[in-house]
Amino acid sequence: MTTTGEEHRAAGGPWWWERRRSAVLDGGLALGSALECAVEGVGFAEGAGLPVGIGVLLGVVAGSVLVVRRRWPVAVVLVAIAITPAEMGFLLATVGLYTLAASQVPRRIIGVTTGMSLAATLIVTLMRTHQGVGDIAGSRIDVWFVPLMSVLASVAMTAPPVLLGLYVGARRRLMESLRDRADSLETELQLLAERAEERADWARGEERTRIAREMHDVVAHRVSLMVVHAAAVQAVALKDPQKAVKNAALVGDMGRQALTELREMLGVLRAGEALGSSVRGAVPLAAVGVAAAAAATRAGAAEDGPSLAELEELLGQSRAAGMKVELSVQGEARGYAPEVEQTAYRVVQEALTNVHKHAAGAGAMVRVAHREGEVAMQVENGAPPVRGGGAMLPSGGNGLVGMRERVLALGGVFVSGETEAGGFRVSAVLPTQPGPSGAGRA
Repeated sequence: MTTTGEEHRAAGGPWWWERRRSAVLDGGLALGSALECAVEGVGFAEGAGLPVGIGVLLGVVAGSVLVVRRRWPVAVVLVAIAITPAEMGFLLATVGLYTLAASQVPRRIIGVTTGMSLAATLIVTLMRTHQGVGDIAGSRIDVWFVPLMSVLASVAMTAPPVLLGLYVGARRRLMESLRDRADSLETELQLLAERAEERADWARGEERTRIAREMHDVVAHRVSLMVVHAAAVQAVALKDPQKAVKNAALVGDMGRQALTELREMLGVLRAGEALGSSVRGAVPLAAVGVAAAAAATRAGAAEDGPSLAELEELLGQSRAAGMKVELSVQGEARGYAPEVEQTAYRVVQEALTNVHKHAAGAGAMVRVAHREGEVAMQVENGAPPVRGGGAMLPSGGNGLVGMRERVLALGGVFVSGETEAGGFRVSAVLPTQPGPSGAGRA
C-alpha cells in the first residue's frame, strides 16, 4: 500500500523524532558513542595528567550529544571537532558529518563545518603520524610521507560520511517531492471526479427539463383540443348528431396521435435508461463522454421534428375546434436549421394551446415574418367573450416558461403579456443561425 506524504508525516514519535524507530536508533548510536568516548577518555586523562574519572565523564557527556543529531546537527559536529585533539569521538564525528550533510542545513554551513572537521582531523593525524615516525629508531622515511599519509587519513575519515549524507539527503528530498506531487495529484483527481459528478447531475437535470418541455408541448396541445372537441360533442349531441359524430371522430384521431407521440417519448426514455445502466459502473469521465455522444445523437434526431411548413395543418386543428385563426406571412420562407424550425412551430403551438385554455371563444392572429438573418412569430388573441367560460382546461403554468427556455436556448428574444384590449400576445424572434445557450439578443 502506498504511503502518502500526510500519512508519512503523521506517523510521529516522541519529541522531535518523526518515528519511534528513529528515536531508538539515535538512542543506540548515542549509547555506543558514549561508551567509545568513555574508553578513549581514559587514555586522554592519563596523557593529560587528569583523574581518570574526569576523562571518562568528559567522554560520556561528549558522546551522548549524538542523541540530538537530528535536531541540532551543527552542534554535534562542533562538539566532535572540539574533542578531536583529545583523540575521542570517531563515531560521533562520522555520524555527525553524515547527519549534517543529509539535513536541510544550507550548503555553505555544511561546507564550513566539513572544512573545520577536515582541518582538525588533519592536524591531529599529522601530529600522531609524525610522532609515530619519530619513534621508529633509525628509520629513513621521505619528507613527503608524513603529510601525504596525514592528508589521506583525514580525507578518508571525513569525505565518505559527507558524500553519503549528501546522496541520502538528495534522495530523501526527491522522495518527499514525489510524495507531495502524489498528494496533489490525488487531490486534483478527487476534484475532477467531483466536477464530473456535478456535470453529470447538471446534464441529468437538463435532460429532465427537456423531456418535461417536450411532453408539455407535444401532448398538452392535442389533449387541449380533445377536451375542446369533447365539450363541443356534449353541447351538440342532441341538436346536431352529425356534427357531434364529426367532433367525436376528431377526438379519436387526436387521441391516437397523442398516444403515438407518448409512445415515441417513452421509447426515448427507455433507451436513455438502458444507456445509463450500461455505463453505471464506468468512471465519471467516461460516463460524461457517453452522455455527450447520446446528446449529439438526440441533436441529430431533431430533423424529424415539426417545421414551419406544417403551420397550416396546426391552425386547421384549432379551426376544427371552433377557434377563428388567421395567418399572416411576411417575406419569403427559407429553409432554416431544424432546431429553429421546431422551436418556431412549438411557440405557435403552445400559444394556440394557451388560447384554448384561457380564452375559449376568442379569435387569434398568427403572424410570421421572414427577415434577413431572423424569423419572427407573434400570436395574439382577443378578449374571451365570456370570462371563465369554455371547457375549464387545467394549467400547470409551464407553457410560457417552456417557450422562453426554447427561444433563449437558441439566442433569441421572447416577450409575452396582456394587450390593451384584454387579450394576450406572445412574440418571439429567432436567429436563423442559432447562437450559444443563453446568449440573448438585445
